Amino acid sequence: MKKLIVIFAAALMMTSLAAAQTATGTLTVTATVNSSINLVFNSDAAGVALSSGAGTNTASLDFGTVSAFGAIPATVTRSTTGTNFTISTPVDVLVSQANSASASYTLTTQLSAADGTNTWAANGVTFTNATAGTATATGSYGANVPVTLAITIPFTTTSGTSISNVVNFTATAN
Repeated sequence: MKKLIVIFAAALMMTSLAAAQTATGTLTVTATVNSSINLVFNSDAAGVALSSGAGTNTASLDFGTVSAFGAIPATVTRSTTGTNFTISTPVDVLVSQANSASASYTLTTQLSAADGTNTWAANGVTFTNATAGTATATGSYGANVPVTLAITIPFTTTSGTSISNVVNFTATAN
């Protein structure tokens, strides 16, 4: 009987040692919501289709081969003056907002690099690498807003000249 009690006590002790150990803790979680806006480019149905990046904030637009008097792509508009010609096309800019009471935004454009030959404009407002232009003063959120991008090129530009620059668009909540 003594052996049975010792065996029973040993088994009971092993069972209690094999029970899972637990620990508890608490984690306090906080977050602060900040308002934000997002800008993406889309092809405008009346303009040159974006060659890459539609639906993103980094897109490419290729006017193709242009000239003052010859054939140009159907989606490019051209006008001429005494010493220059201007090519233009609309591109859609979609600005969305979240967690903001802002009713509209201002959209500005600015070149990344200087262009000492050509004149750049968005919605008729000239801009350079040194000076931004206001393309839209009170843009509407959540809808494609067409921005007509134009380049004025002198008649003295040599045939075969490639025109390339980066236009920085900045949307600022009003």
